Amino acid sequence: MSSSSHDDIEKDAGSSKDSVPHLSENQEEIREAAEAPFTVERDSDEHEPNGEPLEKTASKYSAHNIRSVPNGGLTAWLQVLGSFFLFFNSWGIVNTFGTYQAYYETGILASSTPSAISWIGSIQAFLLMLVGAITGPIYDAGYVHTLLLLGSFLVVFGQMMLSLATNYWQVMLAQAICIGIGCGCMFVPAVAILSTYFSTRIATAMGLAAAGSSLGGVIYPIVFHRLQPTIGFPWATRVIGFIALFGLLFSNSVMKVRVLPDSRRKFLDLTAFTELPYVLFVLGSFTGFMGLYVLFFYIQSYALQTHITNDNLSFYLLSIINAASVFGRIIPNYIADFTGPMNMILPCSFLAGILTLCLIATHTIAPLIVICVLYGFFSGTFVSLPPTIFVALTKNRAVIGTRMGMGFSITSFGLLIGTPISGVILDAKGYPSTWTFGGVLVLAGAVFMLGSRVAQGGWKVMVKV
Repeated sequence: MSSSSHDDIEKDAGSSKDSVPHLSENQEEIREAAEAPFTVERDSDEHEPNGEPLEKTASKYSAHNIRSVPNGGLTAWLQVLGSFFLFFNSWGIVNTFGTYQAYYETGILASSTPSAISWIGSIQAFLLMLVGAITGPIYDAGYVHTLLLLGSFLVVFGQMMLSLATNYWQVMLAQAICIGIGCGCMFVPAVAILSTYFSTRIATAMGLAAAGSSLGGVIYPIVFHRLQPTIGFPWATRVIGFIALFGLLFSNSVMKVRVLPDSRRKFLDLTAFTELPYVLFVLGSFTGFMGLYVLFFYIQSYALQTHITNDNLSFYLLSIINAASVFGRIIPNYIADFTGPMNMILPCSFLAGILTLCLIATHTIAPLIVICVLYGFFSGTFVSLPPTIFVALTKNRAVIGTRMGMGFSITSFGLLIGTPISGVILDAKGYPSTWTFGGVLVLAGAVFMLGSRVAQGGWKVMVKV
């Protein structure tokens, strides 16, 4: 080969490298987290009908081939919009339960204690996270649209059955079990599909989609509050069901699987529990989520029972929290690309815990609204940043999905028990003790996360972790 030909080849190779979109380290990790390699492997002893051995073949698209990732375009952005409505009708519904908590305490479940009522919302959130964590292998096996259809049906069906409920066990079955499982079925597709359509824009795409959970928590409480006094609980609940139906029909019609892994994830990777940073972060998430939703569940009833606000304004407090959380899921995620996700979640967690404790001394409307706005913003990182942190704490990319699922499964039990315990404290000691319980748990979770950060990156403040 001539030297000029050799130079031409090297020049072409160099230009090919330059054409690959540049990914930050954090964006690369997020993109690779959801998928295993997409090469289809054949056994060496398999043969074609003519007797020739089968060759290893690659799928048409590969998430590890960056140049094949669309990273934009109509189809890709339709996935973001479809995922937005999946979040809107899963986490958005969970974030709405505070409105139902306040209504149930004086409405159809007035004979039940606040602790008993809060079990409904905590089981709903628990099932969303737990079912979402264990459906990864089902997604990997190719049953993506089955998960979407089943989840959509259960959410809408549960909402309609809730409209017919008149006692506690019926509400538990419809709102906690049926809707909770439905939300969990949609959780993995909402995240995993996006990671195969975006490379350099993955953080933006994820942030926009996840904002649907907060916006759902803004709109649904307002819809319920405005309609329930005029058309009654049954029809107000059905209207929410119809809104969910239209949004989920759109998601099911546009969500399109681009690539699937060639192998299923393992359910367990017990070696994770030998790594101190991982163990401490999971413990921090578990503890933090125990206290995180105390304010979401009880802020409206607190404002009503202490006469800080009138009936009308109190029902907007939850919407204020969720509206602020829209920005709390996008802005910190963007900053985390430069500072590191652990460095971002730590100050936000400490501030969320402090703000909960500040409610003890809050007796007027102005500081209450300020606390709701700030808490909504800083608490948003608890939902948006942990997936990225699990990626950063896992050296072996083959088990990222497994370790993330394990972490969310453990965290889901914190969601399950936190608000019912706070309800018992509310019955026995009142709201100051309830806010103390929630705030201390969030702060304790932040301390465990700080330990994880130190174990992973040391004490130097400027280290990106």
